[in-house]
Amino acid sequence: MKIKQVILRHLKLDLLHPFTTSFGTEYDKDFILVEVKNEDGLSGWAESVAMLDPLYNEETVKTNWHVLEDYLMPIVLKNEIQHPDELFEKYFAHLRGNYMAKAAIEGAVWDLYAKEQNISLASALGGDRSTIDVGVSIGIKDSIEETIETIGERLEEGYKRVKLKIRPGWDVELINRVRQEYPDIPLMADANSAYTLDDMDRLVALDSYHLMMVEQPLAHNDIIDHADLQARMKTPICLDESIHSVEDARKALKLGSCKIINIKIGRVGGLTESRKLHDFCQANNIPVWCGGMLESGVGRAHNIAITSLPNFTLPGDTAASSLYWAEDIIEPEVTVQNGTITVPTSPGIGYEPSIEKINKYTVYSRTYRA
Repeated sequence: MKIKQVILRHLKLDLLHPFTTSFGTEYDKDFILVEVKNEDGLSGWAESVAMLDPLYNEETVKTNWHVLEDYLMPIVLKNEIQHPDELFEKYFAHLRGNYMAKAAIEGAVWDLYAKEQNISLASALGGDRSTIDVGVSIGIKDSIEETIETIGERLEEGYKRVKLKIRPGWDVELINRVRQEYPDIPLMADANSAYTLDDMDRLVALDSYHLMMVEQPLAHNDIIDHADLQARMKTPICLDESIHSVEDARKALKLGSCKIINIKIGRVGGLTESRKLHDFCQANNIPVWCGGMLESGVGRAHNIAITSLPNFTLPGDTAASSLYWAEDIIEPEVTVQNGTITVPTSPGIGYEPSIEKINKYTVYSRTYRA
């Protein structure tokens, strides 16, 4: 495969509703859309999930653009690529970190590769599911009653799991009230690193509510304190921000830091490492699920493809486009029926990026040629 052209676009989409977590509120979504083209003009697409500010991790839209432009794209445009795995394993291996930037261009190459092979991205990755189960993530609301109302709406739409964002002061009382209203629904809590071991008693109190898991309660780069907390908690801890690689996962499991792992393509550097992490967890009987980063339809399509692998046994965050955007940039948009999404079978990501809509939301773009 020879990449002849790369197009970077900075897009901005307005969220239908503000989305609040323990580290802040998002009102809109700035992101980098990556398009790669081969000698025949066929395109592969992916997006960076880096945020405008370094809140989830240290990467941002601006730093991703720099790394893509100055380091990753020259590699992609210079080399003949036999298989997308070569990018993460060979060509990008000497460059530290910058996982989201790596994942963005690697994902576009994966999409192009699948199209050249005339197979779906899910098939190219080894996925064998025709449908995937999906849950929904609900941000911090102005009141508990508003949260309960939103849960009811999402359950009526068929979502198979509810994830609630929590933080100190918005946790036990919230979960208690939700369990009074919905005692049996699959429910989990996501702290986005908002707690310390000083909050252990408060976190252990969540054991009373039969949660599927508590996601990343402690520091974003920690696996040691999580092991101490997991030893006290009956509820499984799921690690998110702490896991960037199979090696991170190996160490976390050896310490007993978690019982579940969330796989985010951008956080671990791309689809190649995501698949390796999936395989490692499957071999060690650790269930995984696919987390979300408020992606546009292009990113959601990649999430759907990776979730078709067999060890994604828990519903992920890949909800319908219509929950977040007035209009998405793909056709058709991602839809959910009875809590499931049908995995596309057409070549590549299986959704068609709309150039008209992409141009509508593009703030800036630049084209690079071999």
